[in-house]
Amino acid sequence: MYDDLLLDKKLKERIDNNALRTLRLTGNNCVDFCSNDYLGIVRNQLLKNKIPFHSKIGSTGSRLLAGNYELIEKTEKQIAAFHKAEAALIFNSGYDANIGLLSCVPQKGSIIFYDQLCHASIRDGIRLSFAQSFSYIHNDIGDLEKKLQSVSLNFGSNIFIVTESVFSMDGDFCLLQETIRLAKKYNAHLIIDEAHATGVIGEKGEGFVQKENLQEDIFCRIYTFGKACGVHGAAVIGSEKLRSYLINFARSFIYTTALPEHSVAAISASYQTFPFLFNERKHLHELIQYFQKATIKFERLVSKTPIQIVIVPGNENVKEVAAKLQNANLDVRPIIYPTVPSGKERLRIVLHSFNTVQEVELLIKHLQ
Repeated sequence: MYDDLLLDKKLKERIDNNALRTLRLTGNNCVDFCSNDYLGIVRNQLLKNKIPFHSKIGSTGSRLLAGNYELIEKTEKQIAAFHKAEAALIFNSGYDANIGLLSCVPQKGSIIFYDQLCHASIRDGIRLSFAQSFSYIHNDIGDLEKKLQSVSLNFGSNIFIVTESVFSMDGDFCLLQETIRLAKKYNAHLIIDEAHATGVIGEKGEGFVQKENLQEDIFCRIYTFGKACGVHGAAVIGSEKLRSYLINFARSFIYTTALPEHSVAAISASYQTFPFLFNERKHLHELIQYFQKATIKFERLVSKTPIQIVIVPGNENVKEVAAKLQNANLDVRPIIYPTVPSGKERLRIVLHSFNTVQEVELLIKHLQ
């Protein structure tokens, strides 16, 4: 009875705030403006004939017991080479990668500064660590430096800065060069999550860090395969020493069943595919420019990425606008409080290489 009352109370709070989340089936006939399939790898089944039929569907244990095999280590070397790093370690998801990395690398006596718009997986990983942590104002280098100045003498080399290269709810880039400058100045380790840049940013989709040729200045990077790569899993990229450390101390790696061979074969196939989708990236960036230049009646954030944000304050209001777009056969989803701050509720519009100019024009028309 107590549990029921507790659940009822929390659910009622969500209902009263018009913030109750529910699951919706995908695969409708609407124009896709919501999925993370930026390059259409899933929609167009580009990997269908590239995954060996003989690859095993299941896995037999954790990698430290019975779940390690030749293909997964070969794929890790493939990923590391593509991203110009010494080593890679595959995790079962981007969430697992961030949880594992951030809960074990920063130690008691360390301090972490993270952008306030970092993904929930980053914040949860930080919360599980024994380090002190503080957020800084989104992309505010002055605020970050002020906080670094206040602690640098006391924490020595045990300082970490964590940010994303492309932010999933605003669609903007981190201030990479400026953040690297501060990391060097204050002897901090810089961690970059490249989830929404992988496959999309850079000539071959190598991500924002390599596009700027700054990989030597980063302590480690996280690449997630569930977005533009069109598969599942993630990898932490860094030194051989970091890889060995994670194998020994990252609990989300140690205490879980390994990804099956079939999933890893799909990851390897994606890395043989997305670097060569030049026309898809070109068309995608043309659509981004087209949408950014269009006139709409709502506030729109500046973004040079597939993630386009239209601010419609209030849970009820943004849900209403999203419903009208759905009725027009346009699959746009509302992002409501508490996922985003109250008053900053939004339509998260995702553009894809398979969207046409005509589809984007129709979307713009309904936003006017």
